[in-house]
Amino acid sequence: MNTEARWDDEFPVNHECLYLNHAAVAPWPERARVAVSEFAAENTALGASRYPQWSSMEAGLKRNLEALIDAPKGSVALVKNTSEALSFVAAGLDWQPGDVVVISDQEFPSNRIVWEALAHKGVQVVEVALPWDDPESLLLEALAQKPRLLSISAVQYATGLTLDLVRLGEACRAAGTLFCVDAIQAVGALPFSVQAIQADFAMADGHKWLLGPEGLGFFYVRPQIMDQLSLSEFGWHMVEDMGNYDRKDWQPAADARRFECGSPNMLAATALKASTDLLLEVGMDQVATRVVTNVLYLKELLDDKGATFINPLLHQRPSGILTFHFMGKDSTQLYKLLMQAGVICANRGGGIRFSPHFHTTQEVMEDAVDAVECLLEAL
Repeated sequence: MNTEARWDDEFPVNHECLYLNHAAVAPWPERARVAVSEFAAENTALGASRYPQWSSMEAGLKRNLEALIDAPKGSVALVKNTSEALSFVAAGLDWQPGDVVVISDQEFPSNRIVWEALAHKGVQVVEVALPWDDPESLLLEALAQKPRLLSISAVQYATGLTLDLVRLGEACRAAGTLFCVDAIQAVGALPFSVQAIQADFAMADGHKWLLGPEGLGFFYVRPQIMDQLSLSEFGWHMVEDMGNYDRKDWQPAADARRFECGSPNMLAATALKASTDLLLEVGMDQVATRVVTNVLYLKELLDDKGATFINPLLHQRPSGILTFHFMGKDSTQLYKLLMQAGVICANRGGGIRFSPHFHTTQEVMEDAVDAVECLLEAL
């Protein structure tokens, strides 16, 4: 049985609309809906009487996330979103006047604003271009100056450019530079290993390629440097002897739980656990193969319609993002017409961004491109 047919029942969205927007907010699989429904019914009937089972589920979610990013046990914390995790790094490091943070000029605002907010501490943010002939070249030049931290997206949200994180991680380690990776456009779509890339920090929200709800993501910290981050949030949940409410002395948890200050979001965890179960069940190699195959198929279909593509490296550095435009046509207007026609996409990077997942059917992609062709005539 092919992948499309095997997982068809998990994604009714493919029969309701033409959904090509996983790089923004993804639809849940059916099992996530069922899990949340059952959680709500249980809570309504029994309250928190099965809280130990909820805690076990939450622990299972962490194991799933550790598996998806190849992280050591205890190195992943659950956080509200990518921005919160980035803020933990920005607030936690002992910055000195003159410290430099290097980012690219293609970053999503979350991976720019958080560093710019350190200006009052004398921290300088250096934006570096990503030239298409060698995207890492200018980043490597900047690393030669031994900045305090490099913070980069694994996949750029607007163009779909995939960075060579192994190359960058090796250069950071050689320069003594901390390496922070915004992985939100990679994890769940592509194989990802924090150990292979030598990341010090990595983070992602669960509502894109991980197929979960908004408001719950992960924060990875390399265990060897965890103590370099001072804490900015405190509460009952982040202490080593969690659950001993009578104890007056305390210390932070030895593992990444120290970044989880208070009560967990069990409802969102229930959904994300189900979604990540699915990704692991399919297998990330299979997921990535399907994602890339779908993107390249869309590219082929759109190429036949005369589209121009933003990312010339898509074949060499595949991702789940395809951004395109048509010469002489208003992409913003085309985007509005596509959304009205039920083609769910995004207006990014000077063009239309399509982002299919592994489950996206050939019919959805073909119908979406047919809609593009029809709407071009209206423009």
